[in-house]
Amino acid sequence: MALSVPGYSPSFKKPPETLRLRRKRVRSLGAALPPGERPEPAPRLAPRADRPSLRPLPAAATVGRNPFARLDNRPPAAAEPRHGPPRDQRGPPSRFLDSNPEENDLLWEEKFPERTAVNELLQTPHVSFSESDIPSSESTELPVDWSIKTRLLFTSSQPFTWADHLKAQEEAQGVIQHCRSTEVTLPQSIQDPKLCTELRCAFQQSLIYWLHPAFPWLSMFPRIGADRKMAGKTSPWSNDETLQHILMSDWSVSFTSLYNLLKTKLCPYFYICTYQFTVLFRAAGLGGSDVITALISPTTRGIREAMKNEGIEFSLPLIKANVHEKKKASGTSLGHGEEQAISDEDEEESFSWLEEMGVQDKIKKPDILSIKLRKEKHEVQMDHRPESVVLVKGTNTFTLLNFLINCKSLIATSGPQAGLPPTLLSPIAFRGATMQMLKARSINVKAQGLSEYRDKFSLEITGPIMPHCLHSMITLLKSSQSGSFSAGLYTHEPTVVFNICPPMDKVLDKEAVHEELANCGLHPQTLHQISQTPVLGKSSLRNVEMSGYIYNWRS
Repeated sequence: MALSVPGYSPSFKKPPETLRLRRKRVRSLGAALPPGERPEPAPRLAPRADRPSLRPLPAAATVGRNPFARLDNRPPAAAEPRHGPPRDQRGPPSRFLDSNPEENDLLWEEKFPERTAVNELLQTPHVSFSESDIPSSESTELPVDWSIKTRLLFTSSQPFTWADHLKAQEEAQGVIQHCRSTEVTLPQSIQDPKLCTELRCAFQQSLIYWLHPAFPWLSMFPRIGADRKMAGKTSPWSNDETLQHILMSDWSVSFTSLYNLLKTKLCPYFYICTYQFTVLFRAAGLGGSDVITALISPTTRGIREAMKNEGIEFSLPLIKANVHEKKKASGTSLGHGEEQAISDEDEEESFSWLEEMGVQDKIKKPDILSIKLRKEKHEVQMDHRPESVVLVKGTNTFTLLNFLINCKSLIATSGPQAGLPPTLLSPIAFRGATMQMLKARSINVKAQGLSEYRDKFSLEITGPIMPHCLHSMITLLKSSQSGSFSAGLYTHEPTVVFNICPPMDKVLDKEAVHEELANCGLHPQTLHQISQTPVLGKSSLRNVEMSGYIYNWRS
């Protein structure tokens, strides 16, 4: 049984007597003294670490402020005096004035039947640009981004209700449009997107991708770092060699089918996702190359040595680019890894000057074994880093095909992914592929403004989002949201390095490239976008904002 304490109120509806007396004493003292001699209010104490602050307190708060006033009924901030001190002469801002995204009062109303955790939504970064985050470019089209996105979050002042609850006829029409590669051209602005059947069918068409292998109880992307998500899932092939052989045989047929489609320019590109690295195959004419190219990242010294033993000719674009810059501009400060790469190439010729001076017998030179061990150490230090990306071109990609089919280290031998073949991702159908759909849902967001709550509408898309899907989705929103929206892009980090620009032997004729790839299954606008020369380098698109049909993007 609770003890009765004088002046105790369980819900704190009535303040204790000491608090009333203290407030009364301060008021009476202030009224008795002249205006010039009134005591200054005591400085506010910083919030305790174990008690989170509810809201930043107003800067010019009076002593007699009601502690029981509602937090959302605070008075508007007072206007800045005209003759006050300049901004640079004022003291540092209070801790209470620091903006914290976790303290924003957001009311989330979902239109999707599933419920999203509030913590996840609060952790979503703001996609609007602040004054310090200046967009890196402003143009009417976006640069090509060859990385795989895992999540897209679009926000707009106009609702995304047109993306909810597609009718059976619209869903079927979208699937047929995808399978037949139907070109859908929407007007620049749609008055009522919810009633636009063409928009809803095109949205369904943009969500489709093709995957192999497919197991309903396993998430086949991403594969790097997916052991935790796959732990505890049923994997009957992990200890069955016969089943592993069957799965790998089917995978080899699907992989060969995709490469043949790529070679005949009926497939623009595809990805191979293993538990160690990711491979991007691109058709001739894409990525600034007139031949088939393959990028592998990240790699290890063991993989590179195995490729050399199989006779596969490859290059390290980032390492060679650094060496070329060193030769063009000597004296430029380079990173530690770049200096090591440059010194390794000239290691064998670094002692020729001793012979010219005639002192080669008096100075002890390192033996061949020491030099080899040093080179191996530098190569190992480059492993699992973006600089380890490997570029394979031309007919060597066919040799790479056979190498990957017969490579034993392509499949994990232990752990949750043991015996599971790599994942094949493609924008078009291929032999043994399974049609999959990206997950989409719309969310209503109510954010507090200066005087009222404002409606914000969000559309979230999750899954392996490939470059063609990103462009198609942004093109749809350009028409449905009247050229005004913003997007946060979440990238699968191991694929960011695919945006590097490999060495170009000659300038390609874009019109000829579009004619040759006209039957690859992509919309002409999407094909035009991915046929651009990569310019993002070792970065990827992170935020995109459109205003007045003009893109502002940030990487």
